[in-house]
Amino acid sequence: MSQYESSNEKKGFFLKFLDVVEKAGNKLPHPFMIFVYLAVAIILLSSVISLFGVSVVHPGTQEEVAIRSMLSTDGLEFMLSSMLTNFTGFAPLGLVLVMMFGIGLAQKVGLIETFMKKTILNAPKRLVTFVIIGTGVIGNLASDAAFVIIPPLAAMVFYALGRHPLAGMAAGFAGVGAGFTANIIIAGTDALLSGISTEVAQSIDENVIVTPVDNWFFMAASVLMLMAVGTWVTERIVEPRLGKFNEAYADADAVDQKVDEPSALEIKGLKYAGLAGLAYLILVSLTIVPPNGILRGEEGTIVPSLFLENIIPIILFLFLVVAITYGVVTQVIKKSSDVPEFMGKAMKDMSGFIVLIFAAAQFIAYFDWTNIGVYIAVSGAEILQNLNFTGMGVIVGFILLTAVLNLFIFSGSAQWALMAPVFIPMFMILDYDPAFVQLAYRIADSSTNIITPMNPYVPMVLAFMKKYDNRAGFGTLFSIMLPYALLFLGLWIIMFIIWTFIGLPIGPGVTPGL
Repeated sequence: MSQYESSNEKKGFFLKFLDVVEKAGNKLPHPFMIFVYLAVAIILLSSVISLFGVSVVHPGTQEEVAIRSMLSTDGLEFMLSSMLTNFTGFAPLGLVLVMMFGIGLAQKVGLIETFMKKTILNAPKRLVTFVIIGTGVIGNLASDAAFVIIPPLAAMVFYALGRHPLAGMAAGFAGVGAGFTANIIIAGTDALLSGISTEVAQSIDENVIVTPVDNWFFMAASVLMLMAVGTWVTERIVEPRLGKFNEAYADADAVDQKVDEPSALEIKGLKYAGLAGLAYLILVSLTIVPPNGILRGEEGTIVPSLFLENIIPIILFLFLVVAITYGVVTQVIKKSSDVPEFMGKAMKDMSGFIVLIFAAAQFIAYFDWTNIGVYIAVSGAEILQNLNFTGMGVIVGFILLTAVLNLFIFSGSAQWALMAPVFIPMFMILDYDPAFVQLAYRIADSSTNIITPMNPYVPMVLAFMKKYDNRAGFGTLFSIMLPYALLFLGLWIIMFIIWTFIGLPIGPGVTPGL
């Protein structure tokens, strides 16, 4: 029996469930319109609730706050007068765009792609799977570009080694998709999510700031865990199940295709970029390692310090240094004006994000102004306390809820912008650090990326799969990726629980506090 015949047989419960998810998700409007509809809902809901004089005691100020109507004179004035500042003052906007100046430049000059190829192609044969998944995880620096580069490259590498190309593609897709939020380097995702978290948390305590490094320790450690688990799943579950690769079902151009080694000039550029990056890091270390370093805190501390408070521009300059060095050496950058032109091209890729943020910023601002968020948070926290549903149990429940919702909303930033206004205040009232709540969200958001039909790269991966086996369908893809999603989620939760109970910091100066 062919290993793919199951996709043509009567569907089991899980595939039927995925069909429901796909149909329901396809009926959802664009995320921009979701936020528009939610903003309208807040306007109408606040107007109705305010008629009943509903109020609640603010947990931060201990003052009684009432639900305010957006259709009142004050509400209409707020909508009109704050529209621009809601957008331009929205914390994630500046953070992410600034990060993308550097990361986008590195991507456009070809540095990130060359690094990925060099890393995978130079890996010892017995470590190829491990390296592919690690490269996929770290490849999220290139944002969605990693989805396009890593899976097909991994398939070609596996085929060249006499292994099943679909297993390589699965490993690459698992690394990029399920490990999207983990990294050993602070990335755009850190800036985006922490910005949203800060924006929301300050509705409860205006002094709270969630920085891009607040989840760094846990997420950096997660990279190794994902690499190890992903390698085990690939070599012990996926490859044995796929069996021997049959070229009879593959396109001729797929099996004839070869992996292009980086050119000598690209390798040279990579080396010089590495040296330039090292020199930059040494220079930065001179400002924080000495006890009197200029980027240390007022009392000579690293946590807090000017270094951590300004981590985004420091990382930006790191990417600029390595990207410009690579571009100059490889002659991709021939004149100074090429740098801003590449940056501009990178910003074009962010146009959809900018449009989405405009709508999300209005929704969050309305949610905050009406005090509906505070009311839901206080009421929800009281219910959980009365049910005695607190501690790790409620956090794990939140992770599982997020994992299910992620099947319907692929965009991590859009989903967090929807969930954060409700859950961060609620958990803050229960004395959870918002950075801790954000970390729980990230675990769930990443794990199910590879099995949701809402992932826009699923059709692309499926198209690549069909080149190696024309019998492959959605059932094939989901049956291959399901073990990764379940084991990543399950073991990530276990790691999260152990990390929390041991009391290890999840980022500089941030402890779980359970």
